[in-house]
Amino acid sequence: MSSVDTMNLLQVIGLTVLFGFGMSRLANPHRMWGRLIFGAFSGALLLRYALWRSTDTLPDPTHGFASVWSYVFYAFEMVSIVYTLATIVVMVRRRDSRPYADAGEARLREAGTNVPAVDVFIATYNEDLQILEKTIVSAKAIDYPHVNVWVLDDTRRDWLRDYCAKMGVHYARRPDNRHAKAGNMNNGLRLSAQVTNAPYILVLDADFAPQKNILYRVLGLFSEKKVALVQTPQFYYNADPIQHNLGTTDSWVDEQRVFFDVFQPSRDAWDSAFCVGTSFVVSRAAITAAGGFPTDSVCEDIHTTYVLRKNGHITRWLNERLSIGLSAEGLIEYINQRGRWCLGTMQVALLKNGPLRGEGYNLIDRLHYLHGMLHWIGKPFLLLMLIAPVLYWYFGIAAFYTTPEQFMFYGMPALIGFWFYGPWITERKTLPIFTEVTQLVAAYAVTRTMISACIRPFGRPFKVTAKGLDRSKVVVHWKLAGFFIALMLCLIAGAVNTVITAQMSGGIIFNLAWTLMALVLDLAAIAACVDLPRPRQEERFPFTRATHWRQGHHVRHSEFIDISLGGAALRGGPAMPAVGQMLDVSVPEVGWVPARVTRLAKHRLCVQFEPDEATRHRLIKLIFCQAPHNIAVKAHPLRAFVQLMRTAGVSIFPSR
Repeated sequence: MSSVDTMNLLQVIGLTVLFGFGMSRLANPHRMWGRLIFGAFSGALLLRYALWRSTDTLPDPTHGFASVWSYVFYAFEMVSIVYTLATIVVMVRRRDSRPYADAGEARLREAGTNVPAVDVFIATYNEDLQILEKTIVSAKAIDYPHVNVWVLDDTRRDWLRDYCAKMGVHYARRPDNRHAKAGNMNNGLRLSAQVTNAPYILVLDADFAPQKNILYRVLGLFSEKKVALVQTPQFYYNADPIQHNLGTTDSWVDEQRVFFDVFQPSRDAWDSAFCVGTSFVVSRAAITAAGGFPTDSVCEDIHTTYVLRKNGHITRWLNERLSIGLSAEGLIEYINQRGRWCLGTMQVALLKNGPLRGEGYNLIDRLHYLHGMLHWIGKPFLLLMLIAPVLYWYFGIAAFYTTPEQFMFYGMPALIGFWFYGPWITERKTLPIFTEVTQLVAAYAVTRTMISACIRPFGRPFKVTAKGLDRSKVVVHWKLAGFFIALMLCLIAGAVNTVITAQMSGGIIFNLAWTLMALVLDLAAIAACVDLPRPRQEERFPFTRATHWRQGHHVRHSEFIDISLGGAALRGGPAMPAVGQMLDVSVPEVGWVPARVTRLAKHRLCVQFEPDEATRHRLIKLIFCQAPHNIAVKAHPLRAFVQLMRTAGVSIFPSR
């Protein structure tokens, strides 16, 4: 290994920091030239690192397990680097469909009632009425002349059939659950064709409430002849388990924001946006000609994309918040969901008519699918990064062979470049540590899924992500947390023992730095493995409209602070009512709502609504059909790190 001159090292790192900082401050991620230049800079640093790794850091292949481990680590690292480089290329292009949606909406509104009808499919499996009610009421409230709501019940519940009849919406069931969600939607496709037969179908998961303008915004994009499906992003009105467990609901974004807000607009520019299973509109003629929703994979959504692509169609992406739904509420549901997505991606790759093996796909389709696969194949690398220093401390086995100076010369510029590029291109939707931890907690389940998929990729049952369960208690997921705790203890013990007993060397210094990084990730991952209580039954939304409340003949003026389907917080004042007393609250677009006082605080009056069904439905339309953001959509780094340290401290050292 050649030595590295200190001045050259400082120059390379300094120039990297200077260029990265300058680009992140001056360049616009919405302009192609900015994305091209900054992406080329970051990609060149990664290629420089990869070339060094491939030529200067690998051991002799004949050194037994030490060589095997080093080459396995290298292989997964290269997968991650290739995926990152491909992502940089994909993100050079970006399409904004909103101007086309504006023009389309203007045409449709000008046409009045002379617009195509839409069937709304609400696919449900075992969700309770508290969840379904929001979706059904919101679907009925869509601002569009011809809407037919179909509830596709795969649990065959008589009470839901009766509720649909009372609500005036169509109800469909089938005798079995063959092919899971795809089979359920195909049954809806067949039955609706005999009754309403609308030329377009809006598909919603049972927990996703559409916004009022969703159809006017989406349908105009079908004026492009080849478009067969228009997908909109998933937005959530509850924090996902990582946000919630790390205490960063208001300072860190959910993991999928990068996919929805950055990747999908870029894929759209390549005419290859992915269907994501809910909140999309599809042409009935196109999906019928394709043989219906595909049933060969547990992820019918991505398979639907490629079935349509094979038939010469385009799937478009409209990056607007046109529906809101429930994220997975517990960590186990969260990681199982990712495991299912990984399995589905692998299954589609193995199909004879899939985008890797089948005929009729162009090169861009195949490359985009391969890029999506690399996302999952690279997941084990995160686990290997945590395991690597443990093997070094206890067995003297290195992941790769280098000196701290050489890594600083080749590795640090690549890391620094990407630390600047990532938050810039995603507009603060990635953040060191948080992004890695989000991926890390799912990597364990994804790795298991990949291993089992190599043995038996098909024949597994479709598992619906459970929603609306009791989340009122602290739940420690010891199986997963135990893995990270064991790693942390091994890292600490091994590092301390080596420092005490061994003479300091370049390898020890390098692995001490590696261990410190691994311990930070371990600590954050352990905190994420503790599901904290979610005491509120209904999520609250910011709401600052003027209001007044009354008790008998006395009327007081006030202002909303926030609102939920279950109650609201109002600004307090003189002559406050007592806790437990009844009053009426005037809610805009709803009317007078009976409420009970639940809590009084300084300048704050909290009430619980006690509405009848008609009033409750009006509340749903107000809150869920035009919902404001109540979860962070951009990261606030300083606040996020402070909250992470506080939460991690409580998780590791709970108060007695």
